[in-house]
Amino acid sequence: MADLASEFLGIKSPNPFWLASAPPTDKAYNVNRAFEAGWGGAVWKTLGEDPPIVNVSGPRYGALHSNERRVIGFNNIELITDRPLQVNLDEMRQVKRDWPDRALVASVMLPMNEPTWAKYVPMIEDTGADAFELNFGCPHGMSERGMGAAVGQVPEYIQMAAEWCKKHATIPVIVKLTPNVTNILPPARAAWEGGADGVSLINTINSIMRVDYDSLTMYPATDGMGSHGGYCGSAVKPIALHMVAEIARHAETSRIPISGIGGIGDWRDAVDFIALGASNVQVCTAAMIYGFKIIDDLTDGLSNFLDDKGISSVDGLVGKAVQSVTDWQYLNLNHVEKAVIDQELCIKCGRCHIVCEDTSHQAITHTVNGERRFEVIDEECVGCNLCVSVCPVDGCITMQPLTSGVDPRTGQAIDSNKADWTTHPNNPMRKETS
Repeated sequence: MADLASEFLGIKSPNPFWLASAPPTDKAYNVNRAFEAGWGGAVWKTLGEDPPIVNVSGPRYGALHSNERRVIGFNNIELITDRPLQVNLDEMRQVKRDWPDRALVASVMLPMNEPTWAKYVPMIEDTGADAFELNFGCPHGMSERGMGAAVGQVPEYIQMAAEWCKKHATIPVIVKLTPNVTNILPPARAAWEGGADGVSLINTINSIMRVDYDSLTMYPATDGMGSHGGYCGSAVKPIALHMVAEIARHAETSRIPISGIGGIGDWRDAVDFIALGASNVQVCTAAMIYGFKIIDDLTDGLSNFLDDKGISSVDGLVGKAVQSVTDWQYLNLNHVEKAVIDQELCIKCGRCHIVCEDTSHQAITHTVNGERRFEVIDEECVGCNLCVSVCPVDGCITMQPLTSGVDPRTGQAIDSNKADWTTHPNNPMRKETS
């Protein structure tokens, strides 16, 4: 069986699945239950100064549901821990003592002045925590107080705070990045230049979920008024993967160790993050929806996948897909694929035909010889993948490379896709040929 043992910034844990800093890691009771269930580590809910902040007493979560009532997006307006700092520190110390083989990371959020960092960093490190995670991502509440995303959106502030924490800490420092920026590379670069040992991403996305259709006020609301919150869950995963891959594939940031966060609910999500450059992953929303026992499916699924691929450890998967990520202008425009419908699997629902006929290239029939039958018209198909995306039967429609015939876009003959990527003229890294 593949070895799931993980080491991130020198921090060892029995598997690469950590709980992210959030309500599930708010107190020792929760974290103990998580470790009993088998989680590899936990990032404690963000600590701040004393006296603690005050959270709203009322609805603080909102959900986006699929038609089957499955939670696909999740919003919260909860702030950092509202428990006294010393209570948190005492519990962290006890948890680390009881679970020495698990990763325990202290998430912190402090004002932008060095004396405050100098005061609290040694105090928090004394719990025995394995690392700090600097929360520069919270988009609500704390951001309005000059912390959270207000820091994470300004690279100079990120670098400054990272330097302060590194100056007063002896354990690794991770910077948690906000997605509420147009380009993730400057914040990542600033964290690295400030001495951070790694980054974690993404934090939540600024969002408003909906309105209350009876009162026509935003929802959730506190005493009739609401505020923007942080969006997470399955729906944010593509955004998170993009940002992780951007850091992993660019030369100036590719050396930065990454802890991946954002919409991880099953082992496939973990594979996505790790193959695109993350060394481990953090989970929150899925645990809040389904409970801590999902760790069994996460570890079993990842272990089986690694076995199937002949990969002996998690490290062997890290970054495997990074080289396949490029900018659009470097794609091989000589490559042609066509959709193929498996008639044995087709349930004749007609969705592929409708979307292709109405919004795409009119490349799928609905009748053949007077019978209801859906087939791809190769001469019209441009390989857009829309039909695959909407088909309700997994594997019924697939994309297959066309090795001969005529490219409908150009009318030119296709010669076995001879334009190899390594010699493609659009590839700046192409191999020179004599």
